[in-house]
Amino acid sequence: MSASGGTKAIVAALAANLAIAVAKFVAFLFSGSSSMLAESVHSLADSGNQGLLLLGGKKAQREATPQHPFGYGRERYIYAFLVSIVLFSVGGMFAVYKGYEKIKEPHAIEDWYWPVGVLVFAIIAESFSFRTAIRESNAVRGTLSWKEFVRRAKAPELPVILLEDLGALVGLILALIGVSLALVTGDGIWDGIGSVCIGVLLILIAIVLAAETKSLLLGESAGVDQVKLIEDAVVDGETVTRLIHMRTLHLGPEELLVAAKIAVQHDNTATEVAAAINAAEDRIRAAVPIARVIYLEPDVYSATAAEAGVNPAKSPGGASH
Repeated sequence: MSASGGTKAIVAALAANLAIAVAKFVAFLFSGSSSMLAESVHSLADSGNQGLLLLGGKKAQREATPQHPFGYGRERYIYAFLVSIVLFSVGGMFAVYKGYEKIKEPHAIEDWYWPVGVLVFAIIAESFSFRTAIRESNAVRGTLSWKEFVRRAKAPELPVILLEDLGALVGLILALIGVSLALVTGDGIWDGIGSVCIGVLLILIAIVLAAETKSLLLGESAGVDQVKLIEDAVVDGETVTRLIHMRTLHLGPEELLVAAKIAVQHDNTATEVAAAINAAEDRIRAAVPIARVIYLEPDVYSATAAEAGVNPAKSPGGASH
C-alpha cells in the first residue's frame, strides 16, 4: 500500500483498538455495563476493520492477469465497503440491541471505577490514534476541507480511519455520559440509552462510508485539477491540434485510465500520427504520473460533427473542445 493509503494511521488505529477492546471487555465483566459491552464490541469490530483495510491494500498490489488485465487496484475499495457493512452490523446494530435490552430491564452498574477508568483510558488512546489519522490526512488533503476530503479522496483508507476514530471518540464520550448518569441517578436505564446512542452514531457513520465507497466502486473520474493537467498535456499545437473528447476512470487509488479522441493534421502520415500519440502519452504521464493506462484515438476534427454529437463533457471526466 502506498503512503497515501495511510498505512501508519491504520496500524496506529489497530494497536489502539485492540488494547481498548480488551480493557472495555474486562470492565464489562466487572461492572455489567451495557455501554461497556457495546463499546468493547465496537472496538473489536474496528480492529477487524483495520485488518480488512490492510488486507485490501495487500491484495491490491497483485500483478495484472489475463482475466483481470487492469489489475486489482479496486480491491481497496471492496474492502473499504466491507468495513462499512461490519461497522453497521457488528458495531451499530449490536449496540442498539444491547441498549434496548438494558432499557427494558435496567440494572445498576457494579464496581463503577472499572468502566469509568477504562473509558478515560480509551479516550486518551483513541485521541492519539485520531491525531495520527489527522496528521496523515493533512499530508495529502491539501486545501480541501475535511468534508471535501472524505468525499473526494480516491484512496479510501484515510477517510475510513478518520470517520472510525471520530465515531469511536464520540461513542466513548456518550458511553461515559451514560455510565455517569446511571451512577448518579442509580437508574441503569441511562446506561442503556448511552448504548443506543452509540449504535445510532455507528450506523450513521457506516451509511456515510457505504455511500462514499459505493461511488468509488462504481468508478470515479480523475479530479478536476488532474483533468485540466491532462487536457493541457495532450495538445502540442503542432501534430496534436485539439482534444476532441476524453474519459478518465480510476482503476485504483493510484492508477488512472485515460481514453481520449485527439485531432491530428489531416495530411499527417501514419508514422507521424503514431509518433504524436507516443509523445502525447509521455506528456500525460509526466503531468499526471498515476495515468498509467492511456488510449488515444486520432481523428480529424470537424466542427460540424462536434456540434451534432453528444456533448462528452456531460459525463464524468469528459471534456469537449
